[in-house]
Amino acid sequence: MASTSNTTTVDFPPDFAEDKITSDSNSSLGGQEKPQVEQAIEDGQVDGGKSETLTALLQVVGAFFLMFNSWGVANTFGAYQTFYEGDLLKGQTPSQISWIGSIQAFLLLTVGGFITGPIFDAGYIRALVLFGSAAAVFGMMMTSICTEYWQVILAQGVVTGIGMGCMMLPSVAVMPQYFKTRRAFATGVAASGSSVGGIIYPTIFHELEPKIGFGWATRVIAFIMLATLMVPIAVMKAKVFPSQRRPLFDFQVLHKLDYDLFCFGTFFAFMGMYIPFYYVSSFSISHAIVNANLGFYLLTILNAASIFGRIIPNFFADKTGALNIMTPWVLFCGIIAYSWTSATSAGQIIVLCIFYGFFSGTLVSIIAPAVVVISPDLSLVGTHMGMNFGFTSLGLLIGNPVAGILLDQHGYIGPAMWCGTCNVLAGIFILAARVSKTGPVLMVKA
Repeated sequence: MASTSNTTTVDFPPDFAEDKITSDSNSSLGGQEKPQVEQAIEDGQVDGGKSETLTALLQVVGAFFLMFNSWGVANTFGAYQTFYEGDLLKGQTPSQISWIGSIQAFLLLTVGGFITGPIFDAGYIRALVLFGSAAAVFGMMMTSICTEYWQVILAQGVVTGIGMGCMMLPSVAVMPQYFKTRRAFATGVAASGSSVGGIIYPTIFHELEPKIGFGWATRVIAFIMLATLMVPIAVMKAKVFPSQRRPLFDFQVLHKLDYDLFCFGTFFAFMGMYIPFYYVSSFSISHAIVNANLGFYLLTILNAASIFGRIIPNFFADKTGALNIMTPWVLFCGIIAYSWTSATSAGQIIVLCIFYGFFSGTLVSIIAPAVVVISPDLSLVGTHMGMNFGFTSLGLLIGNPVAGILLDQHGYIGPAMWCGTCNVLAGIFILAARVSKTGPVLMVKA
C-alpha cells in the first residue's frame, strides 16, 4: 500500500485482471491514451453502433439481476424479521433480531461502496461478480440450517452481506461508462431489480415456509439467486478502466462543504429509510388493522411501489438534476412516517405503504447520480462515491436497532417518530448541500 499526504491507494497484481485500456509509456500512443480513458469514464459515451448498444443494454440487464440479488435480498429481511420474532428467534427482542438485517445492509454498502472500488479499478469486475454471487448464495444456504441467533448473524448477516456488497459496485459503476444523457434513468431501471427482488423473495418465503419449512423455503430462495446470477456472470463487462489506480480515500473532498452536507444527508436518510420495511407488518397485525396474511403483503406493496420510485424520478432527474429530486422526495418520506401510527384501517395502511414505497424507492437509485453532481473532481467520482457509501452505511447499521429499542420502550410511536425525524434531517442536509453547490437559486439544474 502506497500513501501520499492526501490519498491512500491500493495496488493489486496484474495477473488474472481483465483486459483494460491503460496508458503505457512504451506504447505507440504514449501519453494520448490516458486522457481518452478518463474522458470515456467521465462522459460514459456509447460508441460503435449496434454491437456497442447491445452491450450497453446487456449491462442494464446484468445490473438488474445484481440489484435483484443484493438490495432485493436486503429488502426481503422484513419477512424474516416477522418470522424470527414469532418462531425461530422468538427468545430475542425485535431490536436484537433487526441487527441481522442491519449488519447485512451495512456490509452491502461498506463492501460495495468503499472496499471494492480499488478492486474494480484494477480490472477484477468478473472476480467481484463471481465471488459476490458465491458468497451470497452460500450465506443463504447456511442460513437455511441455522438454529441459533449467532449462527444467523454470521450466515445471513455477515456472509450474505459481504457477497451482496461485492455485487453492488459493478451494478452501479458500469452504467456511467455506457450512458451519457440517460445515466440516471439507466441506473434507475437497473436499480428496480432491488424492488422486484423485494417482491418475489418475500412472497416465496411467505408461501413456502408454512408448507416446506424455514430451511427449504430459504434454500429455494438461494437456488433462485444462483440461477439468476448466471446472467450478470455471463454479460457484465466494464468498457474501460482508469489508467491510474484511484485512491481509496480523498481527504481533499472533505474540505468541500456541499460534499460534507450531502454525506450527512444520506447518513440520516439510510438511518430512517428501512424502518417501515422492518416493522410495518408487525405494527398492522398487532393492532388488528389487517390479518396476518395481508400484513405480510404490506412489505410486498412497499417494494412494488418502490419500482416506480426508482424509475420515474430518475427519468426526470436527467432533466432537473438529482439533488432537486432527492430533496423533496426524502422530506415526503419524513411526512409519511410521521403519519404512520395514525393509520387505523386496511385502506389507510395500504395507501401509506404505497406512498412511502414510492418516495423511499428513489433513494437507492439516485445517490450515484447525485454524487456525480456533488463531486468536485470527476476523475475521483468513484472514490467520492465509495466514501459516501462507507459513511452512509453507519446510519443503516444503527437505524433499525435503535427503532427496535424505541419500540420496546414507547410502542410503535417510537419507530415512527424516529423514522420521520431521520428523513426530515436528511432532507434538510441535502437541501443545504444543494444550496451550497449552486447558491440560493431556485430554477437551476443540480
